[in-house]
Amino acid sequence: MSLAAPRSRIGWLAAPAVAWLGLVYAVPLAFLLARSVTGPDGFTLKLFATFFADPYSWRVIGNTLRIAVMVTLVSLAIGYPVAIAMARAKGIAQVILLVAIILPLSIGVVVKAFAWQIVLRRDGVISKLLVATGIWDEPQRLLFTEAGLVLGAANVFLPFMILPIYSVVKLVDPRLSEAGATLGASPFYRFRRILLPLTLPGIVSGIAFVFSMAVSMFVVPSLLIGDRFQMLATLTGRAFLLMRDEALGSTTAVVLLVIAVSIVLASTWLARRIGRAA
Repeated sequence: MSLAAPRSRIGWLAAPAVAWLGLVYAVPLAFLLARSVTGPDGFTLKLFATFFADPYSWRVIGNTLRIAVMVTLVSLAIGYPVAIAMARAKGIAQVILLVAIILPLSIGVVVKAFAWQIVLRRDGVISKLLVATGIWDEPQRLLFTEAGLVLGAANVFLPFMILPIYSVVKLVDPRLSEAGATLGASPFYRFRRILLPLTLPGIVSGIAFVFSMAVSMFVVPSLLIGDRFQMLATLTGRAFLLMRDEALGSTTAVVLLVIAVSIVLASTWLARRIGRAA
């Protein structure tokens, strides 16, 4: 009884934050959801039926999921070895790597996107590098292409893949791999049976972070690929800002919200299962 009372009082410390989040996020989302299911005659699902009956809507959803998956895979392929290198580095080398990963977070997404516009141009660094290595015969433009969008978005979201994996790898005892080596296990076998299973919670968290942000990004696709390639977030912004179509905007926003929340819930469930199995 004496322990329960202090705990209940401590719980009230979260009340201001909960109230603020409810006011700033929950209330607007409630209005958005209500607008998507409200018609002239009251409650209706006609807006969703119309949206999903349009082949263009499915193409937009496909664009959104395809780009989000590619951005997540590129971020994972680059971020996983970087996270291991950061966790295994010592002294000043680890500090430099951490600063190199965290410092870009202080730069706005708009600045990063404009910087990638310069990089992805026909006379940009990537084009010149690919020509110099013989991969391309002549300079080509990556700007306003899906490949350019994936590269730019992966650069923006990469820290959110690296940091969760790094936090888990840091807890893995390096002597486990050394013990496997003394028993004759190959480096690939030690990675597959020791390091990879132990770092799965970090991988799941990183994938959830990056995918949920990539699926809802607005600024990056607007600047790197333009309006001709529509994703759910850009279609939502266009509906509200340009077309002044609140019905379409609220419908696409709810669809986008359902996708993002589903990814977060699925990753949470998977992380718990991995934790119990470990």
